[in-house]
Amino acid sequence: MLGALQDRIIEAMNKVISVIIPCRDGVNYLAEAVAGIRRQNMPVEIIVVDDGSTDNTADLAASLGCKVISIPHSGLSAARNVGLNNAQGEYILFLDHDDVMTAGALMRLFAAFTDGTDFVSAKVQDFVSPELSEEDKDALVPRREPYGGLLTGAYLFKRSVFEKVGDFDEKLRTGQGVDFLLRCAETGLQERKLNFVAAGRRLHNTNMGRMMREQESKDYSTLLRGKIRRR
Repeated sequence: MLGALQDRIIEAMNKVISVIIPCRDGVNYLAEAVAGIRRQNMPVEIIVVDDGSTDNTADLAASLGCKVISIPHSGLSAARNVGLNNAQGEYILFLDHDDVMTAGALMRLFAAFTDGTDFVSAKVQDFVSPELSEEDKDALVPRREPYGGLLTGAYLFKRSVFEKVGDFDEKLRTGQGVDFLLRCAETGLQERKLNFVAAGRRLHNTNMGRMMREQESKDYSTLLRGKIRRR
């Protein structure tokens, strides 16, 4: 078993894994996210797509050794698509700038690929950002148990997935990941699910889901209606 895993690791050394971080005004948490990727001890290309930041996100990303692509503010889907179109990797992982991968997660995701597997998924675990005031912490409600279905840090895709399914829908302001996974399922792609926590999902005062709840409800309704029509 150990020998087989070592063979897979050697194979990975010859196949770049691209980690794409879409980021707007991310100087508060980006360094921690990048450090978590570096601790994976895997050969990776880290691409930070600076989505029209008004702070020093691009300079910080460059100082951390990341490939930086700056675009006018265009939203999460567009930033992911730009990163994808500039990635060199045969395997793709998306990570939000405020989330942190757990130790060894990338190796476990990669090692789980078998013949016929298109993408591998694990789970995320909420955590409350430690620098918040006690009042702000009390206002947040993290999920107690790990959960799946969230792209950030918990899904590793073969590049061929995007050739079959297409890019992220840039018309959606929220729910982009759900839409993409629905299209993966409808295309018949093979997912392998793993029962471990691959990333910590940081809860803080400016999480996109907290800031855009009304828009998120509208987008999810649109996704469900579209799925029903396609069926």
